[in-house]
Amino acid sequence: MPKIPRDVRASIRHFAFTLANGTVDIPLLGDIDYRPDLVTVGSELEMVFTIFTNVLEVDQEGKVTNYDQAEHRAAEWIRGYCDPSYEEQPPFAEWETELA
Repeated sequence: MPKIPRDVRASIRHFAFTLANGTVDIPLLGDIDYRPDLVTVGSELEMVFTIFTNVLEVDQEGKVTNYDQAEHRAAEWIRGYCDPSYEEQPPFAEWETELA
């Protein structure tokens, strides 16, 4: 059985690291401390990873081609969760939030 490419694993690990230490997409989230809200109820954290991995794209060699976009879309969901007045642009497509 093939494994997830190394670059994809590294991208997910890096995203998990920045998510845990509060530094996901600093220009968008700034000083919002989203961590207490996301950890309290697991389904919110699940949605963050769902969006990140659904948006993440890889090329033929298994290299991630859009890490920044995947991180930004996940950050937009976090921002909307923490700040209900925030509207992501564009609105999330169904495939972005579809649980596998």
